[in-house]
Amino acid sequence: MTLIVHHLNNSRSQRILWMLEELGLPYEIKYYQRDAKTMLAPPALRKVHPLGKSPVLEDDGRMIVETGAICEYLVEKGDGRLGPPAHRDDVLRYRQFLHYAEGSMMPPLLVMLVVNRIPVMGKTAAKRIQPMIDVHLDYVESELARRPWFAGDEMTAADIMMSFPLEAARSRAGLGPSRPATIAWLDKVHARPAYQAALEKGGPYAYA
Repeated sequence: MTLIVHHLNNSRSQRILWMLEELGLPYEIKYYQRDAKTMLAPPALRKVHPLGKSPVLEDDGRMIVETGAICEYLVEKGDGRLGPPAHRDDVLRYRQFLHYAEGSMMPPLLVMLVVNRIPVMGKTAAKRIQPMIDVHLDYVESELARRPWFAGDEMTAADIMMSFPLEAARSRAGLGPSRPATIAWLDKVHARPAYQAALEKGGPYAYA
């Protein structure tokens, strides 16, 4: 059975399309659009999964949620491609960044998104949140200054996981030329044919 991605525009699910393109696995897309005013996912996604969020990967009756879990599932489907490298230290970095993307880096970025929509008081709150985000951006910059990809010399699912928070950071949280290794990494990612193919299939995406 062909894999089905329940894909919400401008969301984490863009990473899953990219990963599927990198692996060359056949898939279909079911499209969902955010509410233009609230930016929330439509109620139709609750019919797919109780959380009503995207991505959801459907595979022969299985409904898999959480981007990191989906990435690990696809590594298995792809016979280990984009999975952990062979070297022990690289394996540890792979696991770390696979979970760091959503576990540590995304929460302050989501808070920044919310406060930026609050008139007047939002600007004050944003000034307090930005230093927290800067700690993450400096850490990422130091890592990418040492190696071409997050886990080592080759691209892995860890890089796919890290793409969305870094795209979000460039869009709304101060990631710019002062962190050249991170910007170079993003440019390298966006130039990949599989990434471009995923963009074409996924539809408009504000962060690329």
